[in-house]
Amino acid sequence: MVPLLRYLGGACGWARGSFPRVCRPASGRSWPLCGGVRSASSSSFDIVIVGGGIVGLASARALILRHPALSIGVLEKEKDLATHQTGHNSGVIHSGIYYKPESLKAKLCVQGADLIYEYCNQKGISYKQCGKLIVAVEQEEIPRLRALYERGLQNGVQGLRLIQQEDIKKKEPYCRGLMAIDCPYTGIVDYRQVALSFAQDFQEAGGSVLTNFEVKDIEMARESPSRSGDGMKYPIIIKNTKGGEIQCQYVVTCAGLHSDRISELSGCNPDPQIVPFRGDYLLLKPEKCYLIKGNIYPVPDSRFPFLGVHFTPRMDGNIWLGPNAVLAFKREGYRPFDFSARDAKDLIVNSGLIKLVSQNLSYGVNEMYKACFLGATVKHLQKFIPEITISDILRGPAGVRAQALDRDGNLVDDFVFDGGVGDIGSRILHVRNAPSPAATSSLAISGMIADEVQQRFEL
Repeated sequence: MVPLLRYLGGACGWARGSFPRVCRPASGRSWPLCGGVRSASSSSFDIVIVGGGIVGLASARALILRHPALSIGVLEKEKDLATHQTGHNSGVIHSGIYYKPESLKAKLCVQGADLIYEYCNQKGISYKQCGKLIVAVEQEEIPRLRALYERGLQNGVQGLRLIQQEDIKKKEPYCRGLMAIDCPYTGIVDYRQVALSFAQDFQEAGGSVLTNFEVKDIEMARESPSRSGDGMKYPIIIKNTKGGEIQCQYVVTCAGLHSDRISELSGCNPDPQIVPFRGDYLLLKPEKCYLIKGNIYPVPDSRFPFLGVHFTPRMDGNIWLGPNAVLAFKREGYRPFDFSARDAKDLIVNSGLIKLVSQNLSYGVNEMYKACFLGATVKHLQKFIPEITISDILRGPAGVRAQALDRDGNLVDDFVFDGGVGDIGSRILHVRNAPSPAATSSLAISGMIADEVQQRFEL
C-alpha cells in the first residue's frame, strides 16, 4: 500500500422540508435504490461512498453536484443516517482558533465554518451564533491563552479579542476568570439535521442511499459469462453481511469508527488504527440553565487533541457539560460498561495503545476518576461557574470519538487519506482520519475529497 495523501500538519427537527428518503433492503439479495436517475432494480454505480455520516454525505453531495452524469451511491450499515459520531457530538460550529497555522485542520475549519453558516442560511436550518469564551482561571494559564489568541489571528479567525475580568462578566455574568479569548464567530447547530439535509440534496440530484448495508468484503469481480459485461465496467464488488452485493467502478470510504477495518477489507493498510474514546456529558438542570449564555471552554492542554470539559448550549435549550475522554472498549459503546471482545482485542494487540497509556498514565487515570465520581467533575466546573453544585447536574448522553493512533502510540491529529496499489487499491480513496472539527469542516472537506477523486480517478 502506498499512501495517497497524508496530512499531519500539525469533526432538531427539520427547519424546512422533510427527511430524505433512504433505501431499505428488500428480502433476499435485492436492494431497491432511491434516486432520480437509478432504476429500482439497478445494483451498480460509478462511485460508491461507504459511510453515511456527515463527511460521507457531504462528499456524496459534492461529487454528484460536480458530476451529475455519474451514478453515485452511499452505503450505510445502520437503518438511519448520521447516527454515530455525527449524531453524538456537541453541535459546536468551531471557529478554527485551536489548530496549527497553515495546517489542513486550520484551513478547513475556518473555511468550513463559513460554508456551514452559508448553507444553513440557504436551507433555513436553525443555528445560533452564540459565541465562545476560552477562559483562563489560573495565572499560569495566561501565557498559553495569549499564545492561543495569536494562533487564532494567524488562522484568520474572525472577531477575536482578549478580554479582562470585567468584560468576561459582561458576556457571562456568572463566569469567573482572569482573562479570556472572546470568539464571537463560534456557534451551535444540530449536525444531524445538517447531515440529513446533505442527504436530501444528494438524492434530489439523483444519488442513491442504501441503509442496513454493512460492508463485509470489497473485492475485484471475477470473470464469468454471467457478469462479464458488468465486470468490465464495474470491476469492484462490495458485499454486505446479509448476502447482498453491489458493483461499482470506484470507492470512497468515510467509515469513521471503522475506517481502519474497511481499509483492511480492501487490502489496504490498516494503519493508523482507530482507538475509540468515549466522551460523557452531564446535563445542567433546566432551572439552572440561566447560568450559561454561550460556550465556555478552558484553556486547552496542547499535549492532547481534546479541548477539556466545557459548557455547551444546545439548540433545544439544554446545557451540556463535558465531555471527558475515557478509553472505550466498544467502538459504538455509549454506556460506561459496553464491551466488545473484538474491539478490546484490537485495542490491546493491534494498536499503539500500550505505549500511549504508559506515556500518559496520570491523564488517563484522572479522566477515569472524573467519569466515575461526579463530584470531581463538578469541582472542575466550579472553577468557571462557582454557583454550580452537584445537585444541579444530571448524567447525560455520550459520544465516541474515532481517534487515529499510530504504532508508536502517537495520536494522529490531522486528516489522513490513503489509497492503495494494484487493481483494487488504485480504485479506492480511504478517508482514514477526519478528526474534530470534521463536522464544522464537512463542506470544506467534501470539496477537497471531490478534487482528489476527480484527479485520482481521472473523472
